[in-house]
Amino acid sequence: MASEDKLTRLAIVSTDKCKPKRCGQECKKWCPVVRMGRLCIEVTASHTSAAISEHLCIGCGICAKKCPMGAIHVVNVPTDLSRDTTHRFGPNAFKLHRLPTPRAGQVLGLVGANGTGKSTVLNILSGKLTPNLGRYGSDAPDWPQIVSHFRGSQLHNYFSRISKDNMKAVIKRQFVDQIPKAVSGVVSALLDHKNDRHNKEDVCRALDLSPEICGRNVSELSGGELQRFAIAMVCIQRADVFMFDEPSSYLDVKQRLKAAQVIRELIQENTFVVVVEHDLSVLDYLSDYICCLYGVPGAYGVVTLPISVGKGINIFLDGYYPTENLRFRDSALDFKVSETGDEKQVKRLRRHEYQTMVKRFGQAFELTVQSGAYTESEIIVLLGENGTGKTTFIRMLAGHLKPDGTDSTGPTLAISYKPQKISAKFDGNVRKLLTDKMSDTFIDPQFQAEVVKPLQIDNIIDQEVVNLSGGELQRVALVLCLGRRADVYLIDEPSAYLDCEQRLVAAKVIKRFLLHSKKTGFIVEHDFLMATYLADRVVVFEGQPSVKTVATSPQTLLSGMNRFLRSVNITFRRDATNFRPRINKLNSIKDIQQKKSGNYFFLD
Repeated sequence: MASEDKLTRLAIVSTDKCKPKRCGQECKKWCPVVRMGRLCIEVTASHTSAAISEHLCIGCGICAKKCPMGAIHVVNVPTDLSRDTTHRFGPNAFKLHRLPTPRAGQVLGLVGANGTGKSTVLNILSGKLTPNLGRYGSDAPDWPQIVSHFRGSQLHNYFSRISKDNMKAVIKRQFVDQIPKAVSGVVSALLDHKNDRHNKEDVCRALDLSPEICGRNVSELSGGELQRFAIAMVCIQRADVFMFDEPSSYLDVKQRLKAAQVIRELIQENTFVVVVEHDLSVLDYLSDYICCLYGVPGAYGVVTLPISVGKGINIFLDGYYPTENLRFRDSALDFKVSETGDEKQVKRLRRHEYQTMVKRFGQAFELTVQSGAYTESEIIVLLGENGTGKTTFIRMLAGHLKPDGTDSTGPTLAISYKPQKISAKFDGNVRKLLTDKMSDTFIDPQFQAEVVKPLQIDNIIDQEVVNLSGGELQRVALVLCLGRRADVYLIDEPSAYLDCEQRLVAAKVIKRFLLHSKKTGFIVEHDFLMATYLADRVVVFEGQPSVKTVATSPQTLLSGMNRFLRSVNITFRRDATNFRPRINKLNSIKDIQQKKSGNYFFLD
């Protein structure tokens, strides 16, 4: 066993990847401890996966390197965390250190990479998962021992109430697209069944759940409608703890802010509200204080002490936790941007133009696109509510849709298009998909260094495409899009399914690739931090969603953002440390001042 002043280690075996009957058990054959006669790694016929003794493991990492399935990870963890172990799912499985402390009458925000324990924290705080303090099996503690463990902390009273079933918790789950598989029926009837607080009409009105939407069956709802329905189901119930796991997914900027306002209205003197969110602008707006989670995804996660919202998000972006003098990410990200040079210079550099376009879908919807131009090494971000025609504009630009009254969308250009919705239909693993679709680009060393490695494709390269998660599919789709030879890259919602760290990496990858390859990008993005970081210029979509809208010509970042934010009645200020955009609280002094001056968005 490692001494207290040294590192202890975790040996993590991924049970879904480990297939002892399909390999030569290389981990056991090459382990130096096993060769010395000690049973460090055990693989028998009764084992569905390898079992590794963390007490005997010397941390050489040979088993991880030799495993043909990539199922083993050996990671070092500071021993002072062993006293703060909250839960472990079993031997060679994920381990959570510490817990955040909810405060009555305030919103606790949780931010961290996928796989570091955010959903586990929600399950523990809701009482749906009993924390075992790292002691699993027959040695697992009972509730009196758990409550006693937290004596002297604010969590003592919290867990005392949970152990006595004296606290009701409701959770808005992460994967809203699974709702139709779990429940069926008409939306209005399902809401009526849970309407303990008798505020169904007010919540539906605030979340834009119209009578027409409420009259549909759950199976007929879109992703955004399912998300708003799920939020409404939580907000109309009477409970002590309200939890929301990624409430902004599938929602546009305006809907995200409305959802945030509805969630903040749950705050009462005796209620707890906990939110997990990857959109840092929304997290900033929602939370009164936050806890960051860091660690090795799938291996262990550590919860920081409570931090003020502004400082906590800056710590997360910087990747450095000063309280423990710990760097948990190699690089930081700032959001310092500037206007795109002199306007005459922009005109002189323009390479391509598109004409005014109109597209009608029967009597239901009409989109008018004002003429515009774009240059090489430029990213144009499309801003607008859902249903304003952003995807339609991209499809017309790509040539997938013909504008009304013409057979052409403009000059013939090579287009690479990443659609909004991605489905896993390829029969084979990721390596075969990438080599089949872009063999020349995929083996290019520069493309590997600038795109493939930062997006961590090597970690999933041998997995079957049909088994990939939403975030893994999104990263593969980005590699496929950027790997095609094209003049213009059209990318629809690149942040969907990605956690906050992956979004920062994806934004850097897209921007660097388009700049170095001297190509143009048109990007649809609802995550405001990612949109601001990417945008050189913006196209604003205005009008009545799903009825009649207009897309402006590309505008400078400052004027375009001001125009868009004015339409959704939101103001942004810039953080003094890393220049990231921060949403002003509605009707705050700063919000009122900026609206009076007409400065809804600042570059400086």
